[in-house]
Amino acid sequence: MSAAAGGAAIWGRAEQQDFRSRVRGCLLGGAIGDALGAAVEFDSLDAIREAHGQDGVTTLVPAFGRRGAVTDDTQMTLFTVDGLIRAQVRRDTGAWHPPTDVHRAYLRWAATQRDWGPDERKEEDGWLAREEWLYARRAPGRACLSGLGDEVMGTLDQPKNPDSKGCGAVMRSAPFGLLVGWEPQLVFQLAVECAAQTHGHPTGYLAAGAFAVISHALARGEHLDGAVQKSLAHLATRPDHGETTDALKRALGAVRQGMPTPARVESLGEGWTAEEALSIGVYCALVAEDVRHGLLLAVNHGGDSDSTGSICGNLLGTLHGETALPPDWLVEVEGRPTILQLADDFAMEMTQGPALHGPAGSAPGWLARYPRA
Repeated sequence: MSAAAGGAAIWGRAEQQDFRSRVRGCLLGGAIGDALGAAVEFDSLDAIREAHGQDGVTTLVPAFGRRGAVTDDTQMTLFTVDGLIRAQVRRDTGAWHPPTDVHRAYLRWAATQRDWGPDERKEEDGWLAREEWLYARRAPGRACLSGLGDEVMGTLDQPKNPDSKGCGAVMRSAPFGLLVGWEPQLVFQLAVECAAQTHGHPTGYLAAGAFAVISHALARGEHLDGAVQKSLAHLATRPDHGETTDALKRALGAVRQGMPTPARVESLGEGWTAEEALSIGVYCALVAEDVRHGLLLAVNHGGDSDSTGSICGNLLGTLHGETALPPDWLVEVEGRPTILQLADDFAMEMTQGPALHGPAGSAPGWLARYPRA
C-alpha cells in the first residue's frame, strides 16, 4: 500500500486483508488486555496472588458482574475509532479538522457515562452511540470526565486539565496509529492534539503521541524495536519530552536485564501515569513469547492493570493480527460483535473510502452509520 497523508491509497486484496487483520487485532487485543486487568486494577501483586494463586491472574476473572468485562479504556478507544471514521466521511464537505471530530466522539462517550441509555432521536450520533452495552460506568478517569464535562474543546494552547498526566489519554490512542496512509509526524500530532482535550500535562499528551507512532509503525508491518526507536525520534523534537523518553528507554533497558518477571514490570512503575503505562505496555509486548504470555505479564502487577493490559494488547494485536489472539479469551470479551463491526468499518473506510462517499455520490447506509452532521 502506498499513500501520502490525505492522498488516495492503492490497496491490493492481500494488503486489505492484512490491514483488516491488524485493525481487528489492535481493537480486540486491547479489549482482551483490558478485561484481564479489570478485576485486579486496584490490587497489589500480593493481593492478586492471594486471590488467584502464586501465578496471579491466568485467565479472565469476573469484573463488573461478568467475565470479560471491559472498562473505559476500551470504551474510549472505540469512540476514537468512531471519530476518525467520521472525520474521513466529513472531509468530502470541506470540513477537515479531525481533532474536532474526535472530540465530538469523546463527547458521545461522555454521554454514555451520565445517560441511562441511547437517545434514538439523535440520528446524528450514529450507530456506535446507540449500543446499549456501552452505557456503563467502568471506573472512568476523573480527567476524562472533567475534560469532557462541557463542549469546549481543549487544545495544545489551552489544554484541559493542564496538570494531569494520568494514563487516560494514552490508553485510548492506538487507533491514531491505524491511519497508515498518514505520515508518522501527522499521526503523532493528531494524537497529541486529541490527548490535550483531557490531559494537558506534556507527559500526558506526548505519551499518547508516542504510543500512536509505535502503533503506526506496527500497522505498517515494522518490528516493535524499530517502532519504539521511531517514537523516540519524534519525541526528541518536542519540548518537555524527558519523562516520556526516559520511560521508554527504561522499558528498552529492562528487556536486556534478564527474564521477564512481575518485579521487573513493577520496576517500571505502576501505570497510573501516562509514561509509566506506556513503558509497561511496551516492555511486556517486547518480551512477550506470544500474546497470552505478554498480556498476563502486563496485568499481574500492583497498579493500573487494565490500562497496561490494554496498551500491551493493542500493540501485540496490531503486530500479529487477530488470529494470534487467544480464542478462549476472545469468545468471552464483552462487546466483541460491536468491536468487530467497528474494526471492519474502519478498515473499509481506510481502504475503500472513495467507494463509500465522495463528490459523485455516497452510500446512504454508510452515512446513516457515520453521519456528517
